[in-house]
Amino acid sequence: MARIPSSERRALLIRAALRVIARHGVSGATTRAIVAEADMSLASFHYAFRSHSEMMTELIQYVVAGQTAAVIAVVPSGTDVRSALTAGFDAFLNYVIGDPGHEQVMQELLQYALRTPGLEELARDQYDRYRSAVSGLLRDAAASAGVEWSIPVDEVARLVVTITDGVTLGWLADRDTEGARRTLTFGADAVARLIVTSPPTEGIAV
Repeated sequence: MARIPSSERRALLIRAALRVIARHGVSGATTRAIVAEADMSLASFHYAFRSHSEMMTELIQYVVAGQTAAVIAVVPSGTDVRSALTAGFDAFLNYVIGDPGHEQVMQELLQYALRTPGLEELARDQYDRYRSAVSGLLRDAAASAGVEWSIPVDEVARLVVTITDGVTLGWLADRDTEGARRTLTFGADAVARLIVTSPPTEGIAV
């Protein structure tokens, strides 16, 4: 393979790892299997990553970033939070439907990390990244609509991730898209109830 920048090499290996895990599970995603999928040498892998665990961590970042970008792309600014939540949930479900393998990979990674001594931090990092990304979206949505959350935004984010997690697993099992959309509509209604109108700024008499 012609010499390519390290960042591009890393991206190619991560996408190859996603394909391997989607087909064979995490246990089948050995370094050799990944480089074979990417049509690279073992030396290329070790040039790009210090370890297999480092690559797995970056893979999680890659998928979470993709999910976040998919939501941001469709949520209009200046809309009410209920509408923003509905659009965001809908975009997330479309992302899952568009490439179920990505979500299967994330579920595989979670269970693999929880079962493997020393890799528990990988599972924690996966959900920290989910909640951090959602917290940012929720803050932006509230600020754009001129409202506030009645509870800490990180707690709202935990609720949103719990909703999307359950819907994702359910859809992967039964592929009932309309049922998933109904559940997400209920979820948007529930989360929107946690919004309070921002108090008006009092003028200061002079």
